[in-house]
Amino acid sequence: MGKQQGELKHEPVMLPEILETLRLKPGDTVVDATLGLAGHSKAFANTIKPNGTLLGIDWDADILEEAKRRLEDATGIQKHFVHSDYRQIARCIRSLGIVPNGILMDLGLNSAQIDDPSRGIAFSTEGPLDMRMDRSRGEPASALLNRLSPHEIEQILFENADERWAKAIGKKIVEIRKTAPLRTTTDLVNAVLAAVPAGARDKRIHPATRTFQAVRIAVNEELAGIEETLIDAANCLAGGGTLAVLSYHSGEDRQAKHAFKELAMTDEFEDLYKKPRQPAPNEIARNPRSRSAKLRAIRRVLT
Repeated sequence: MGKQQGELKHEPVMLPEILETLRLKPGDTVVDATLGLAGHSKAFANTIKPNGTLLGIDWDADILEEAKRRLEDATGIQKHFVHSDYRQIARCIRSLGIVPNGILMDLGLNSAQIDDPSRGIAFSTEGPLDMRMDRSRGEPASALLNRLSPHEIEQILFENADERWAKAIGKKIVEIRKTAPLRTTTDLVNAVLAAVPAGARDKRIHPATRTFQAVRIAVNEELAGIEETLIDAANCLAGGGTLAVLSYHSGEDRQAKHAFKELAMTDEFEDLYKKPRQPAPNEIARNPRSRSAKLRAIRRVLT
């Protein structure tokens, strides 16, 4: 990773609200399906001891190793760690034979991933145009953008980020790569700047913001299968157990809303929040990256 492990900083989003929602107690089993740097799970570990069980899943092998280190001093509980996509959560739960009382899915990036130049997620630093969360598999952003047609790039930019200059950016990327393939974050930034007229640029955000978001979502298939995954995860819960999901993109939140609405149509589940909860103003002031977070939750009714 780009930074030394000890330097990595990450503040868990909406931690008090998550703890209030999950209602964990000593001896409970909890699954953190997007473990990250274990900010939420450190609090979970303290809540479920003694004799609780924690399963942490993450699709980023480097981040998973750092999370294990950060949870070394979490004693008095059983800990399981799995390198996997969170969409495999039901399989991971079944393979361990556990029945969760609480599940968290935090669909956001953690600061370590954003700030690591070697990942190519941020447009503000020079780095390889990769963007993969799991660098052991899949296609980096450079390969994707160097092979897609202008129309396919346009679709990605418009559907994933509502980029109004999607068509012009798609054409410009294809035009530029005829001379030299895109390899770095700077290459992509320059393509966007060449496509978007200076007078038409949004003064509030960098012109490449939406393009980088859209391409990252496409590379990691971040909007694929969320609804089905949440339904599968909810059906793994113990009676009285709660599934909480933090989303940061309208497409993610929409799928969470639909999944919970479908589950709540039965007598087996209760949708806890008619409208998603959002971070308190003091949290947004302290951690601006939390500002777009939305928390939804569903509880399995005791039988």
